[in-house]
Amino acid sequence: MSSPGGQGHGPADHGRADDADPAGAGANGQAAAALAERTADLQRLQAEYANYRKRVERDRQAVREQALASVLSELLPVLDDIGRAREHGELSGGFKLVADSLESISTKLGLVPYGENGDPFDPTLHEALMHECSGDVFEPTCVRILQPGYKVGDRIIRPARVAVAEPGDAGPQAESGLEDDGTETGSPDPGPGGAEN
Repeated sequence: MSSPGGQGHGPADHGRADDADPAGAGANGQAAAALAERTADLQRLQAEYANYRKRVERDRQAVREQALASVLSELLPVLDDIGRAREHGELSGGFKLVADSLESISTKLGLVPYGENGDPFDPTLHEALMHECSGDVFEPTCVRILQPGYKVGDRIIRPARVAVAEPGDAGPQAESGLEDDGTETGSPDPGPGGAEN
């Protein structure tokens, strides 16, 4: 009796196992989708955190450069005095040692002087205090450095103050004030008696 009963349960059990397979496959698919979603979330968070760290580092560097530029800008008058004393041969003794030390420290902090006679004039780097025309130049040129410029990295602390020469001669035509149509704007006024009849 047990044999027929056992044989009767076999097919039913096999059917229940077959019915359970689709449910298991669906659960596995849901788990894989959830895992992929969590992985994407984690990758997104990692990217956001990396961008945040870069932003913070960039801001920290900008604050440092701004603070350094503010301090160094206060030293520029002292460096100007040292430069004038050197030009006049008055830089000697203990004062020379102090001046050399101050210039060395400012250089280590990234302060770089710039501006040489003959440099092409660049309004982003130079401030023109004097202007003249010259036949010796072919483009606006710094012909004299009145005060050197200073920069830290790409930040301009003070533009170089210069005398600028442009191509051309200050000849009679340039001084007569000719208009575009060739008429003279500087001709004397004929007065009431000099008008045409």
